[in-house]
Amino acid sequence: MSTLSDLLAEHTDLPGEAVDHLQRVVGEWQLLADLSFADVLLWVRTSSDSPNGAGRMMCVAQCRPTTASTAFQQDIVGAEVTRTRHPQVREAFEREAVVRPPEYVAHAGLPPRGEAFPVRWRGKVIAALSRDTNLAYQRTQSPLEIAYLDSAEDLCQMVSDGTFPIRDSRSHLTSSPRAGDGFIRLDPSGRVVYASPNALSAYHRMGLSTDLVGQDLAAVTRLLVTDPFESRDVASYIRDTLADKTGRPMEIEARGATVLLRALVLKPGGTIVGAAVVVRDVTEVKRRDRALLSKDATIREIHHRVKNNLQTVAALLRLQARRTDNDEARQALSESVRRVTSIALVHDTLSMSVDEEVDMDELVDRLVPMMSDVATVEAPVTVERDGSFGVFSAERATPLVMVLTELVQNAIEHAFEPGTTGTVTLGVSRSAGWLDVVIHDDGRGLPDGFSLERSDRLGLQIVRTLVVAELGGSLGLHASPDGGTDAVLRVPLGRRGARL
Repeated sequence: MSTLSDLLAEHTDLPGEAVDHLQRVVGEWQLLADLSFADVLLWVRTSSDSPNGAGRMMCVAQCRPTTASTAFQQDIVGAEVTRTRHPQVREAFEREAVVRPPEYVAHAGLPPRGEAFPVRWRGKVIAALSRDTNLAYQRTQSPLEIAYLDSAEDLCQMVSDGTFPIRDSRSHLTSSPRAGDGFIRLDPSGRVVYASPNALSAYHRMGLSTDLVGQDLAAVTRLLVTDPFESRDVASYIRDTLADKTGRPMEIEARGATVLLRALVLKPGGTIVGAAVVVRDVTEVKRRDRALLSKDATIREIHHRVKNNLQTVAALLRLQARRTDNDEARQALSESVRRVTSIALVHDTLSMSVDEEVDMDELVDRLVPMMSDVATVEAPVTVERDGSFGVFSAERATPLVMVLTELVQNAIEHAFEPGTTGTVTLGVSRSAGWLDVVIHDDGRGLPDGFSLERSDRLGLQIVRTLVVAELGGSLGLHASPDGGTDAVLRVPLGRRGARL
């Protein structure tokens, strides 16, 4: 089955940051599905480039609840809105408002059915979510069900408002608790309105001997945690959440028990009505995780050693360049130093990462000063970045970094008259399907009769090979309408960028 990134790249022309927001929604929506006792589906409007044609509403992701039976035995991903199937989705998208069935009663403790609400990003509706409950599975209206459904209603409204999920959701722990692990509802003052049996059990394991309802959760938790600094931090985290301040989930220890705790502010319509807290007892899981952490540390150590070895190679090449009297050989060795250093930076980034992903913005910003320092030019050239590359897998980050390094260095060294200053700008735009980079210089322009295909420069030959063979993209080098030269790089993302 295609991933969300693949489907968004193939069927939409959403900008890259909008795609990131939908990824965050999908990363958070298991909690929403569990609290709703309902299947949650993500729908987007297809673009003119879509195989299905423009203007259709298509399902690109589906989440089933772990707290109830699914409403759809078959996968809905790839299905389209029709007059009889999910018509409320198109209405919610076009009206930019929540659409509910006529018999809906707000916060009545009834599982949702046949409703849809818009997904906003920066004030613009970019998708729609629908919720559907299995009507054959009837639940009793217990305090747990009512607390779950009330919190789900608040989160749904926040998605529609564009205030959930928060922007830095990616930094959250991958083992974030689910509603079924333990759920606590707080009022605006931080007192417990409801605590599920599993949540109460987790707190009992940490040493609580009373009930939680009616108590200040921050104060109770602070008293249970043995480490004074950790107890202060967890209390501040809960109180900051109620003040709508972003924080990260915490792992706390008390009396030999280890508990993950995550708090989410609830502010439907912009008004804070309390917070939802999910907790998970991970005491036994932590024992198994230590082995995995050891493996992760080994992988990072390998990247660190590869980086050190590459830096040693670069140092040896730099030493050889200083000893040679041949200008052409010195330049070739200096270029090799630059290429090896750019690869070393990728491994350096991976040695400090918990996954095999690279933040290209951070990496490019580290490379730019190095390129300016090693450039053989008489006057300084300013290099600027305009736009965001985003995050790339290590497999694609290495060739992309080398391509950018070569193109920027080529502009620095060949675009300007000797002794003149200038500016090289990396203009970056990213959509669901493509990464587009324009490396523009305000220099003297291309020589007469220049052809990228016939160029014998080693750097440009390396770039062409990497772009076509490793990135599956395209590259053009031509005069800019505003003067100077534009190197236009286009790299496919999602399914289009998959290696065959």
